[in-house]
Amino acid sequence: MNLLEAMRVYTRVVERAGISSAARDLGIGQSAVSERIERLEQFLGCQLLQRTTRAFKCTPEGEIFYTHSKQVVEAAAQAVSEVSRDHALLKGYLRISAPHCLGEGIIPEALRHLRDICPSMTFDLVLEDRALDLISEGVDLSFRLGRLTDGSFVACKLGQVPRMLVAAPSYLARASAIHGRDDLADHPFIRIKGDFDSEQLPLIDPWGHEDAAPIRTAMTTSHWRPMYDMLRSAAGIGVIKVPAGIDALRDGSLVPVLPGYEVPPLDLHLLIQSKHPFPLRIRHAVDEIRKCMPEILRARATPGDTR
Repeated sequence: MNLLEAMRVYTRVVERAGISSAARDLGIGQSAVSERIERLEQFLGCQLLQRTTRAFKCTPEGEIFYTHSKQVVEAAAQAVSEVSRDHALLKGYLRISAPHCLGEGIIPEALRHLRDICPSMTFDLVLEDRALDLISEGVDLSFRLGRLTDGSFVACKLGQVPRMLVAAPSYLARASAIHGRDDLADHPFIRIKGDFDSEQLPLIDPWGHEDAAPIRTAMTTSHWRPMYDMLRSAAGIGVIKVPAGIDALRDGSLVPVLPGYEVPPLDLHLLIQSKHPFPLRIRHAVDEIRKCMPEILRARATPGDTR
């Protein structure tokens, strides 16, 4: 049995949570994947996967073997790449996570750039607003917005994502006037869960001073899209991340509220598992994302037409 190849197949089955998906990634038949997993379990003398009708779940032994197998497979790929120094040989699987608002907007542009540079690599984009644990979720790279908490990762700052307090023109035409920050509490505020839970909205005034204004939450949602649609339908006021709402800002279906004030932007980081040395495919992907992301952010950071 080719143990290294068996490890490669096993790690892909675990990461893809199924034989059929792993087989497609690997370019081999499902029966061949099943056979290699069975032979690997016979060789090790223990069960690695608990098979259910819907998916696979690692046994405790399977979790341990996955962690070490992933390290071995990545080390082997890195050894080949380091010796060849040929980026055309950059192959493998890259699992990337991102918040929904970025994953449905700017992240696909970065992935198109990566695909052009690394056409032999396979990318798996996972959209999730909660902060994923990179190791337990098998994530290689994670785009993270906002303040970072402690964790087992290395962070690379990519830039900032601007935010804007907005409403539909039709809402502003019929609602009571908003002359200053104290007027915001008179209007229904629509927000994403976890944002502005304190019912205070941080604002930077025209002189650069930051303070908080009271708001009145009328609706919360776990996904940015319903909030965005409610704002466009004149249901109230709210804060959008500019890259996600750039089209509405450009066509005028959403306009700034209190344009002299600014909602503090969010830092955008790229997180990497804290293991050394980093595999060449990871280092190369990070380098390329750092090159292209500033331009992608600039292109979607202004409501004005950039053409």
